[in-house]
Amino acid sequence: MTIDYIPDPIDQAHIDAAEGPLLLDFGTNWCGWCRSARPLVDEIVAAHPLLRHVRIEDGPGRRLGRRYRVRHWPTLVLLAGGEERARVVRPGARADLAPLLAHLDFRP
Repeated sequence: MTIDYIPDPIDQAHIDAAEGPLLLDFGTNWCGWCRSARPLVDEIVAAHPLLRHVRIEDGPGRRLGRRYRVRHWPTLVLLAGGEERARVVRPGARADLAPLLAHLDFRP
């Protein structure tokens, strides 16, 4: 099963310029944790049409993963206006995504 984590699908300049919420999803296609988290992440992305979601293949020498201090997969980093708003590592249940949802469901 391919999850489509892509090496270097986006660079830091595009991340900084992104408008609206951006979810960076760091992992690998062969990672069991990443495969099990996929339906949870896909559900959140489908429920928030303005959320941009990018799956980024991580590993040794991957600059974006180092920049965002990724230590375990998957690591989900929610950005808005170039600033980190929430981070979730290895979600196993929908409740684990509460930090992301708190920012996505907020209405000023």
